Amino acid sequence: MFDKIKQTTEYLTDNGITDVETGIILGTGLGGLINYIDVEKSIDYRNIPNFPIATVESHSGKLILGKLQGKSVLVMSGRFHFYEGYSMQEVTFPIRVMKMLGVETLFVSNAAGGINPDYEPASLMIIDDHINMLPGNPLVGKNESKLGPRFVDMSEPYDKILINKMEQIANRLDIKVNKGVYVSWIGPSLETRAEYRFIKLMGADAVGMSTVPEVIVANHMGIKVAAVSVITDLCDPDNLAPVCIDDLLANAAIAEKNLIKLFSELAKQL
Repeated sequence: MFDKIKQTTEYLTDNGITDVETGIILGTGLGGLINYIDVEKSIDYRNIPNFPIATVESHSGKLILGKLQGKSVLVMSGRFHFYEGYSMQEVTFPIRVMKMLGVETLFVSNAAGGINPDYEPASLMIIDDHINMLPGNPLVGKNESKLGPRFVDMSEPYDKILINKMEQIANRLDIKVNKGVYVSWIGPSLETRAEYRFIKLMGADAVGMSTVPEVIVANHMGIKVAAVSVITDLCDPDNLAPVCIDDLLANAAIAEKNLIKLFSELAKQL
């Protein structure tokens, strides 16, 4: 894997992507941040050696270099999911490349279902902790000591300083945010009523199908993480209606405006 990471890093460096300190992963229906970035370089995933291909319609599949609030950022416009058939190592491969390109801080966004009954659709949840319910871990297998330690401490997977900054920004900009626990579910089928009850019992406030593998690898490589879930719907098992994906994307688009403000201001403060 290290040789593949090196090959990909060299390709991107040769194409002008160097010395980037902040990486950003844009989740489902959350590609609008690109419109606020002064784009310097855009490379299709298909042209990047060893990169998977984004197969979800709402993920454009481009790696973008640019400036956000004057700060250099490297943006994944489109992520990879385990449910697409990729291995955990493939899903998280771009995070390892980001680190080799100089990334020290990672912003992560996702669309998630709200488990906490106090949440509202089209709202934001700052992720304070997570539960991994995916069938595996991206660190399983031989450990490459050049990338990180065999056993990774996960007592603070999401950086407390960055969380505090986001809360302060939200308060100043009058953006309503919650803070809670995210659980990653395998998908792509949505959860049953019984599964939602189980998720609530385990202590999660929101459920999605991504993020946790990337955060584990970011911690493995010493990258600080700030992550936000956009709550697209409420998952009340006692009042569960059939899901319309268009409605979820519409709520994501509404909440995205505040997400953009939050990430933009956070980037300015780094």
